[in-house]
Amino acid sequence: MPNQTVMEINKLNVALSNLDKVFYTASNFTKAQVIDYYIRIAPVLLPHLTGRPLTLKRYPNGATAKFFYQKECPSFRPNWLSTVPVWSESKKRSINFCLAQDLPSLIWAVNLAAIELHTSLSRSEDILRPTMLVFDLDPGHPATIVHCAEVALTLHRILLESNLKSFPKTSGSKGIQVYIPLNTRTITYTQTKEFAHTLAKILEQQNPSLVVSKMKKDLRKGKIFIDWSQNDDHKTTVCVYSLRAKKYPTVSTPVTWEEVEAAYLQQAPDLLSFTTDQVLERVQTMGDLFAPVLELQQTLPNLKIKKMV
Repeated sequence: MPNQTVMEINKLNVALSNLDKVFYTASNFTKAQVIDYYIRIAPVLLPHLTGRPLTLKRYPNGATAKFFYQKECPSFRPNWLSTVPVWSESKKRSINFCLAQDLPSLIWAVNLAAIELHTSLSRSEDILRPTMLVFDLDPGHPATIVHCAEVALTLHRILLESNLKSFPKTSGSKGIQVYIPLNTRTITYTQTKEFAHTLAKILEQQNPSLVVSKMKKDLRKGKIFIDWSQNDDHKTTVCVYSLRAKKYPTVSTPVTWEEVEAAYLQQAPDLLSFTTDQVLERVQTMGDLFAPVLELQQTLPNLKIKKMV
């Protein structure tokens, strides 16, 4: 293989290739820098990957070129890399997903040009039991992440009224995602999807000029679509601390509710956009803001639209 080198990580040899290839042309950010970022962010990233089937979003020719999703872990994987079979109802067979549970496995996957890492909301040991619920706030042009911040703050307030703690992160692209940790063995995707859908409809009723809960794309112009449908066992969301394949090497970054509010009050979208160096600095000073999502146990209340509106 051209331009190949071998890196020893935790006493395992990981083959790396084409390290000088530019993955982000606008900033001349190379594959070597992508790998370096993932090595440095690994201490906080790996706990969020452990035990979760990993879908690789691969960009062989860089972030702005064509990509493909890979669920089936490649047959040429090293024998030390763990996989997990997950039944696919649509394919009527199990798919063997990669598990990135340690640094060698993570870097091996990233070397496949998996710029983005997408994970299940549940762990492989109990794939039909989500450990968290997500609201994916997606702005329809000309709406921006500042409008997402407004909707996220309303969502946060309603959740607090139900005694639910929630944790925001940027999508690393143009939106915001709000997570509710659950971490119980009794919750199902049917329950989380119904809860998310009901709350999306509540916000839509409260502010129909800004919020849409329906799936049709032609309804989203200038509004924030609350994607409740992500709460499904066969779907994945971008993992916290994952790079995104955009013009610059932006990262899906955990933020505080104070930061979300500041971006909204100042109408400043740049306050909710972070590149690799910024994220590494934030972790150095703030730690893992998403750590509670791993362990905090919460139960969902019954929502009734009439009671909330």
